[in-house]
Amino acid sequence: MIENGWEYIVLLVMVASSIVLIEKKTQAKLFEYLPSIVILYFTVMLLSTLGVWQRTPEITATYKTLKANLLPAMIFLLLLSADIRHIARLGKKMILTFLLASISISIGFIAMFALLHTYFEPDSWRAFAALSGSWMGGTGNMVAIQGALDIPDSKMGYALLIDSIDYAIWVMILLALVPFANRFNHWSKSDTSVIDKVGEKLSLNQQEQKSSPLSLFTLLSAAGLISVTSQWLAALLPATDFLTDTTWVVIIATMAGIGLAMTPLAKMSGSMKLGNMMLYLLVALIASRADFAELTEAPLYIMAGFIIIAVHALVMVLFAKLFRLDLFSIGVASLANIGGVASAPILASAYSKALIPIGILMAMMGYILGTFGGLMVGKVLEIIGG
Repeated sequence: MIENGWEYIVLLVMVASSIVLIEKKTQAKLFEYLPSIVILYFTVMLLSTLGVWQRTPEITATYKTLKANLLPAMIFLLLLSADIRHIARLGKKMILTFLLASISISIGFIAMFALLHTYFEPDSWRAFAALSGSWMGGTGNMVAIQGALDIPDSKMGYALLIDSIDYAIWVMILLALVPFANRFNHWSKSDTSVIDKVGEKLSLNQQEQKSSPLSLFTLLSAAGLISVTSQWLAALLPATDFLTDTTWVVIIATMAGIGLAMTPLAKMSGSMKLGNMMLYLLVALIASRADFAELTEAPLYIMAGFIIIAVHALVMVLFAKLFRLDLFSIGVASLANIGGVASAPILASAYSKALIPIGILMAMMGYILGTFGGLMVGKVLEIIGG
């Protein structure tokens, strides 16, 4: 049984690296439906349930210190790749479609919670706020909101459970609808010529250059500086029940990432790799404080996730008819929100390889807006639950 803080961290890193290695070496079908980061969460959660480590004062202090300092650094690094100047090249219609998808997801969360909130625990809105951050951005946004709203680690299991099961089924449905695109486009009276032109004009470099020690150390130094500075500034800003110190840290780190993504620093290779490494470690840290015995309401949460997706789908179909949107646009916009950069390009490629950059840039929009969108949804859910 582990009682030492350093041994605890080493074990978490080893578990995370082992899962990534297995995914890369085996390329098993399992990882297509259950992302490695979700498998990591439940693997670490199992080890926690089995009592592999104890919550000693040393381990608790290590956990709190590492999590508090990694969170803003991770947010900053992941956002360095989200240059809003590149996103603007998508064109007004594609950006509008993405925003409509985000709005419809928000409507789904609010409608579901208004319907079912009496069946959940009093603070359940927090877990759904974190999930809404993921479904309007990515897992990084979920972790950011978890920190911002001080959501108990034990409740994050529900968010990740929905994020894996409901999301996987939604991806399969959207892929199955690809052959029916022409029928849908005829019904919505959409014009797909704009998409074809955007796909041809986009020249996104998808091959990240080999990271050099200089670029990695520079990015680590910048991330560390942002982490320290954001925590220092947050302590100076006024705090409320909703805008806590950690919320300010998340907001400051997010704004720093968005701003510096337009500078030469963003051209240094390795920011996504470092950011994802920090994300995996943060997810492992969160899972290390959870227990399977606490997931007593899993079926209810999974059902809630399907209700959110159903409302989102219905609203998007209405938007498609109203704004004459095509199936490709609404499908990729949906996955850019719910699935992020891992799945939006996959759906885009099912239509045409030339459209992959559209999926990537849409997902990058999610990185920028997911945290703010999730916090706004969380506030509405808190009002409903109150």
